[in-house]
Order: sequence, then C-alpha cells, then structure tokens
Amino acid sequence: MRAPVSRRCPVPAAAPTPPPAFATRATSTEGSPVREILALTERPGTISFAGGLPAPELFDTGGLRAAYDTALTTTPRRALQYSTTEGAPELREAVAARATARGLPTGADDVLITSGSQQALTLVTTTLIEPGDVVLVENPTYLAALQCFGLAGARVVPVPCDEEGILPDALDTIVARERPKLLYTVPTFQNPTGRTLPGTRRAAVARTAARLGLWLVEDDPYGELRYEGAHVPWLAAHPGAEDRTALLGSFSKIMAPGLRLGWLRAPAALRRHAVVAKQAADLHTSTVDQLAAAHYLGAADLDAHVATVRTAYRDRRDALLTGLGDALPAGSTWNRPEGGMFVWARLPEGHDATALLTAAISRQVAFVPGSPFFAAHPDPRTLRLSFTTHTPQEIKEGLRRLGTAIQGAAPGPGPGPDPGR
Repeated sequence: MRAPVSRRCPVPAAAPTPPPAFATRATSTEGSPVREILALTERPGTISFAGGLPAPELFDTGGLRAAYDTALTTTPRRALQYSTTEGAPELREAVAARATARGLPTGADDVLITSGSQQALTLVTTTLIEPGDVVLVENPTYLAALQCFGLAGARVVPVPCDEEGILPDALDTIVARERPKLLYTVPTFQNPTGRTLPGTRRAAVARTAARLGLWLVEDDPYGELRYEGAHVPWLAAHPGAEDRTALLGSFSKIMAPGLRLGWLRAPAALRRHAVVAKQAADLHTSTVDQLAAAHYLGAADLDAHVATVRTAYRDRRDALLTGLGDALPAGSTWNRPEGGMFVWARLPEGHDATALLTAAISRQVAFVPGSPFFAAHPDPRTLRLSFTTHTPQEIKEGLRRLGTAIQGAAPGPGPGPDPGR
C-alpha cells in the first residue's frame, strides 16, 4: 500500500531584502541637460548650437596619427604600460613651457596631467571641499562644475556679476559673510556667457583672496581661442593669487577632446594631495595618449594649428552674430564674445527658452536653455548658443530654422521681474 501523498502548499520564499540606499550626493545631483539635449540632436540633419563641440573637420588627424605611430614605434613597451600618477615628464614639460610662454612662469614639477580638465576640477574639489563647505561661483556658471560641487556636498553661493563678470565689491562682501573655501571662475570666454573678466577685476579678486583667505580655481579651457582684443593675463599671474590658485587647462578645445587630456597647475601642497586623489580615482592618465600628445607637441606646430582654428571659429561667430537679429524675437539681446565658443542671448518678456526648445528640436535645430547654468535665481529667458561646430552656411540655415520655430511657438506666460540681475 502506497504512503499518502502530502497535499501541503509550498511555503513561499521570503522576499529578498533590497540593497542599501544610494548615497545622498548621488540622488540629489541632477544629470546634465546639455548631455540630454546632445542625445536628442544626434539624428542626421540636425543643426545644433547646443554643445560646445570643436569642429571635427578641423582636427589634425594626420598629425595625431603620426604622433601615435611614433609613440607606438619608438617606445611601445612604455606607451602601453602603467605610468606615474603625475604624468609623462615630457608632456608636463611641454605644458609648463606653453604656460610660461603665456606669461605664467611654470616648471614641469608644477603640473599634474589629468584625464581632461574636468578631472582636474574633481581632484581639487575632492582635496579641498568637505560636506557643507561654501563654494562661490559666477552666476551663471559652468554646469558640470555645479554638478561636481553638488556631489561633494558643498553649499554653492553665487557671486553677483554683470556683463563683464564678477563684481569685486560684491565678492568682498560675500567672502566676509560666508567664509567660503574657494571661488570657482571661468574668467576668459566664460561658459556659458562668453564674457571675459577684465584685468583690473582679476587683480581685485586676487587681492580679496589674499586678504580674506580663499582658494581660487581658475578654469581656462577656452583661453587660446581669442578672435579679437588684447590678451588678459591669467588670474593666477596676479599678486596675491600665487600661493592659492589652481589653474585648470585642457587640450580638448585646441587639439581634440577625444584625447581626454587636461592639466592642473597648483601650489605644491595642493598638488600633492591632488596626486593622491588621482591615484584613488584612476592611478594615472592613459600613457599612450600622453606620449602621443608629447610627440605631437614636439613635431607639429600647435600654435599654427590653433591659428587656423581661430580663423574658422571667428567666421562662425560672425555668421551667428549676423543672423541672430532675424532669428530671435524683436527685443532680444545678446553679447559679442571676443573668443571662446558661446554667445549668450536673452529673449524678451513673455518668452521661455526651455519651452521654445521643444519647437526648435521639431525643426531640427537645437540650443541650450540658460536656466540650468544658474546657481540661484535662474533667468528663463536666457539661452546659450555654440557657434564652433557648424560652418557659416550651416549656421545660416540653423538660424532660419530657429526663426521659424520661434514664429510658430506661442510665448509662454511672462516670468515677471528679472530676479538677481
């Protein structure tokens, strides 16, 4: 006789315990709307004034190919091996020589090679900022800097600015009141506004930093892209700034962004701590890319290449400026940057740049609304237009599309008085 078969229902397995929550700094920091807009504009035929992208047809692909060939032919074992955190000595020497030629005496030991200047900013922030520390920024400012400071848990405080940048008297007041750790600034052809801080104001900023105790972070990815006007010395070159300025530079805008090569020039103590932070982040920047860049700087004439790029970008800037009056609504205003990649515009009362973007993308043209660049009191009527990626003919067509989009988009409710400006 068979034993009875049990009819008991199986006991359901216990629900798995979810993993611990994400860090607050990750969930409280927004993604970049610029990167999201770039994803929307990748479809063929779109003319984008959104990203600050160098013109790919101007890359010196032949010179760079030869530089990589040299690195892989003459020193293949070294090129494909681990390297020192500080960077390849020959590239550091080349960076130092270029900085010295631009009026800031620099030695190779003053330089740390980074994976783009964005990493240099991250390393400085990691080294200096504790959660709750105050960081001062221009308003508006570089969006990825706001992300970087947000991830570090900083309290970001905007400094009042006008069409030329930071107002020194306002900076004095805020430093005395807030006791910040550092001031972050893009003083030359600023992102997003394209404006340049005059030399007299740079000297005043340096004096404030020395008198009241403040680190200065000077971000200079665009400084070599000057189309008119006189050179303005780095903030780091002014008396009072020597022992407290972290200068960030990049090869992205003058050589190629795909190399992801940047550099940090900083006082010795700050640089030593940044080296340790970089060791924890990625050990070192790509050896083969560093050696190729060093070979390129030794064999090619980068200054001549940059001169060619400047000529092309000047024509593109002028094409954008010439056509903006027909594309934007009557009553709009915009600046005329002496260099860099961006024009900053402001629509008249009753318009909202973010609302307009949807209509623009439907016409296969794009820009970046200005609001995300503000640390406080965003101006919804502002927009940033990059002029470097497309030819003058394409810029003309892009402005035609933008004008058509604006004509077809009904203005949203007016934002009222312009706060903070």
